[in-house]
Amino acid sequence: MSTLRNYVPIQAPTIENPPPDSSYTYHEHLPSPPLTPYVACYWTLNYQASLLQQPLHRILPDGCVDIIFNLKAPAASTSGFIAGLMSSYEAMRLTQDQSLFGIRFFAESVRPFIHYPASDFREGPVFLEEAWGLNVNRLNEEMVTALDSAHRMDLVERFLMGVLGQNNVRSEPLLEHGMQYLYAAKGRITVRALAEKLNYSERNIRRIFQKELGVSPKVMAEIIRFQYLLKELHQARLTRFPDIAAQYGYYDQPHFINSFRRLYGMSPKQALSDRSWNS
Repeated sequence: MSTLRNYVPIQAPTIENPPPDSSYTYHEHLPSPPLTPYVACYWTLNYQASLLQQPLHRILPDGCVDIIFNLKAPAASTSGFIAGLMSSYEAMRLTQDQSLFGIRFFAESVRPFIHYPASDFREGPVFLEEAWGLNVNRLNEEMVTALDSAHRMDLVERFLMGVLGQNNVRSEPLLEHGMQYLYAAKGRITVRALAEKLNYSERNIRRIFQKELGVSPKVMAEIIRFQYLLKELHQARLTRFPDIAAQYGYYDQPHFINSFRRLYGMSPKQALSDRSWNS
């Protein structure tokens, strides 16, 4: 497994302004080194319901697949579920108490853990019990009763390392190699150019991406480009927006704003309202 990936997806709660209310918190934590080829981060979302504050929780397409534990689920069998790769944003108004713990996997390397292609989970969340059988309920119960996030991270790390050591399921090599080129190009690569680098036909590459991920290489490249661009905009307070957009191939401002809005749900200026924009 290559560890040269320099891709770190970013999610809306880490960048939106104003910062979340104290009743609504979102945190990310890095995995241990042996799991970094597979896991982008662990994340937690907690919300204490309030009539005055009902925040909008936005989820951005990030090229990842998540295993999520709902720590307030009524039963262990329904606490753990798999959420597939997203190709557009979702926004949820939080009205009830929430306590979630998530494992964010890189889509091309999640197969050893979920045992099935990521494409199988594109239609909606699937309970872990359906994917892994009744034995997973022990993990579900331990996650719900753990004292805090540190204990939960320890539980999932031991579980994931055990899964890696016990099964022979491996990721699709062509998909992994193709994704490395997408990361290296920051999403700015055509399917034709990708085919030339991989020495496979465009048809084969499209087939593998669709079979394994449930999306085309073009859609995946768009998500990766959006994520790299979003991170650069987030970090560059005084850089002019048209220059950054042009760097990622958006030479027409309306086209860029429409593309950004489709993936984020807001315009760049709205999403990054604490930045200095000189358009």
